[in-house]
Amino acid sequence: MRRLIAVAIAFLAVARLVAAASQPAEAPAGFDDASNGAASESTHVADRKTFDDVETVEDGLGPLYNAQTCRECHQNPVSGGASQVNELRVGHLGPDGRFQNPSIPIARGTVVITGRSLVNDRAICPSSAAPDTEIQERVPESEHIRTRRISLNVLGDGFVEAVADSTFLALAREQRRSSGGRIRGQVLMVPIVESPGKTGVGRFGWKDQHASVLSFCGDAYLNEMGITSRLFPDEVTTVCNDASEPNDKPGADGLDDVDRFARFIRATKAPARDTVLAGTALARRGSRLFDRIGCVSCHVRTLTTAPAGTAIDGGAFTVPPVMGERTFHPFGDFLLHDVGTGDGIVQSMEEHYGRRMYQYKWEHLSAAAFQSTMNKVRTAPLWGLRMRTRLMHDGASVTLGAAIRRHRGEALDASQRFRGLRPSDQQALLEFLRSL
Repeated sequence: MRRLIAVAIAFLAVARLVAAASQPAEAPAGFDDASNGAASESTHVADRKTFDDVETVEDGLGPLYNAQTCRECHQNPVSGGASQVNELRVGHLGPDGRFQNPSIPIARGTVVITGRSLVNDRAICPSSAAPDTEIQERVPESEHIRTRRISLNVLGDGFVEAVADSTFLALAREQRRSSGGRIRGQVLMVPIVESPGKTGVGRFGWKDQHASVLSFCGDAYLNEMGITSRLFPDEVTTVCNDASEPNDKPGADGLDDVDRFARFIRATKAPARDTVLAGTALARRGSRLFDRIGCVSCHVRTLTTAPAGTAIDGGAFTVPPVMGERTFHPFGDFLLHDVGTGDGIVQSMEEHYGRRMYQYKWEHLSAAAFQSTMNKVRTAPLWGLRMRTRLMHDGASVTLGAAIRRHRGEALDASQRFRGLRPSDQQALLEFLRSL
């Protein structure tokens, strides 16, 4: 009998070891500026320097732009984090009730900017070289749809990119099933700019306009800084532009800045929790309440990346070994939802995928699906939430309680349950959120 018990104990010990070995490893988390292992430390440091570099007019900055460096919008507490910086977007409804991008005159009305909802806040002219050239964008009275969008955290986005499309599709199906259709996360198939003709599940940007980190970087480099690249070779306007094209050219290693931005982001660690606060009894109680009232339906705690070697981004990138089958905790589903705070803006094809996108036939691309996102926004991932002073997609909420109460639409039930909690339970849930 003793021998049988000993064998059973040994078997259980082996079973536990096998089970532990088969569990996906945790993605590294931290605000320490260190690489997650996808790039060497020296490469990561060099890529972060490129991410932080200030662009000049000679580099191709502008002619219209919002920022001079990636870090200007993405830095708290380290490069790649979120910030209070926001951007302005406008548009109007056409006679058919569909969203239309604005027409914004510059250069005293001789040039009109079209094909995008973004309005840049800055311009390189007038200048000493062109004192009589006026190109500052201003919003016409006709554009009655107006919103601001706050800058996003990009730390840990390499892990988000490495999640299989099928995972998001399964999440959307399960939300509908378990909520009886009240929660309807939308999966949007979007063009992958570096893989012409290919699409993937959108997950980056407030409107899920990109599926790949590289596409996201190329878009931001052009539209936020005015720097053209191989992915986005066309300037928003050529007025006051003297820089050679494309502005972003490959270095001796064959990589351009967009490649280095993407490599930097892919090698960042996930935002870390405040483990001291998270370990308190109050925060632990709040964590249970977070699940109980339904926040977790959209603010999904844990996702797992695809296996190493999986081709993603239309075949343009492969999940590296250090990022394969890693679990991480974004507290977000990266799906589009109508939670009553939608801004009425529809993603512009030309702005986000380039003027040349119409040269290709994109698989699974639906204009109707894009139009249906008008009043939807991506679930805000709550990792790194404690680093934000302004909340929601527009930064208009400045307390956690106010942000929760602002939820309507698909999130109305959870918001009402929060309102119905005892004050002590509300405080517990808020304490949990402060630990994220």
